[in-house]
Amino acid sequence: MSDTPAVVAIVGRPNVGKSTFFNRLVGRHTAIVEDIPGVTRDRNYGLASFRGFRFLAIDTGGFEPISEDGLLQQMRQQAQVAVEEADAVIFLTSIQDGLNPGDEEIYRYLSRHKKPIFVAANKTDHPSHDTQIAEFYQLGVEHVYGVSAAHTRGLEDLLEAIHEQVPLDYTEPEAGTQVRVAVIGKPNAGKSSLINALLGEERMVVDSQAGTTRDPVDSLCRHEGKEYLLVDTAGIRRKGRVTQKIETYSIVSALKTMERSDVVLLVIDATEGVTEQVLRIGGYALDRKKAIVLVVNKWDLAVQGEIALRNVPRQLEPQRLQDAMTTELRERLEFLGFAPLVFVSAKTGKRITQIFQKIDEVYEQYMRRVSTADLNTVLEMIVRKHPPPAKSGRATKIFYGTQVSASPPTFVMVSNHPEKLNYSYERYFLNQLRYHFGFEGTPLHLIWRGRERKQN
Repeated sequence: MSDTPAVVAIVGRPNVGKSTFFNRLVGRHTAIVEDIPGVTRDRNYGLASFRGFRFLAIDTGGFEPISEDGLLQQMRQQAQVAVEEADAVIFLTSIQDGLNPGDEEIYRYLSRHKKPIFVAANKTDHPSHDTQIAEFYQLGVEHVYGVSAAHTRGLEDLLEAIHEQVPLDYTEPEAGTQVRVAVIGKPNAGKSSLINALLGEERMVVDSQAGTTRDPVDSLCRHEGKEYLLVDTAGIRRKGRVTQKIETYSIVSALKTMERSDVVLLVIDATEGVTEQVLRIGGYALDRKKAIVLVVNKWDLAVQGEIALRNVPRQLEPQRLQDAMTTELRERLEFLGFAPLVFVSAKTGKRITQIFQKIDEVYEQYMRRVSTADLNTVLEMIVRKHPPPAKSGRATKIFYGTQVSASPPTFVMVSNHPEKLNYSYERYFLNQLRYHFGFEGTPLHLIWRGRERKQN
């Protein structure tokens, strides 16, 4: 079993079925439900869990916005990203289109790199279509996998072949006494400096081990008798031959890092505030359902007036500046409103110890369980204050609820009309749970179910 998910990129021309293929692997249960302006909605990355195979899947179709460049140039750029960051590449074609020069050019590029490449002919929906696969052998490959993303045909054979070369058996580490902390954020936000400051607090680094250029860097440290595994995405750097923006790599590396963590430190550059990249990474942190702390770094520079935020004046005394920036960050990161904020300077060491305090607090809430009796007492108050929407003139009832798991706290609520409990009511319900129980720093997961009818 692997404790770090393998990365498998899906590359191919438009309309060959990449998104359908991707969705089949990762499912739609991972989608972000918060419908808030400013949160990037594209789902290009996801943890695939398909018939026992678990790995990080990347749909390269959304890496770059539509540009004036030719199709071939766009495909070449997407292939570059896939080759640089992936452990294996699925080159998806379509039997309906047949082999064309674009496919040949993409494959020639991919074959120059030392990454396992698996050619799959999509839309092979029926055994009678298998004969149409033959022309793809002109690429010079030993095997072409006939698959149907729409009907799952052939997917298991393809993944089994990949698994023989790249383990697709990622298993999330079990919870223990050690708190695993992922340090993520856009490049140059000060992530590595922040980790160095945290490690230097007690001068007790137990181990510091670097992986490959694509792997995170793990540092084990102790603070006040507690053990933390700090995971930095320090392996990210601009690849000389790649023209894509460096942000592409930060997302891939951050996702790999988050999968191994209990708590996420989302590092924000105080001089820049919330950029589109921060919104994107924050959305994926929420998607992974990990405990989250928002760390505003470079606070020393912000106090000196080195900020570029339109709604925050440069020259304010420190407390007023912090209040103004808090308002700005909360508005931009509304979907992470449950996450605590801490303003620090990795360079000067200011408030660094508060980070450990926040990690402990959110981790405790992340692992917290509430009794069924307490939950249903609060449930009764929530429903009395604001009843759920009726269905066809009939009242919607929530009979009872129970917490079924922690990390994150997950609740099952039983109702006579679970399908009628819309996003607005769910958001109200979550806010009420936080009001009564706290749960600072951790996302909450609600599952609505209908009442099972007794069999005669």
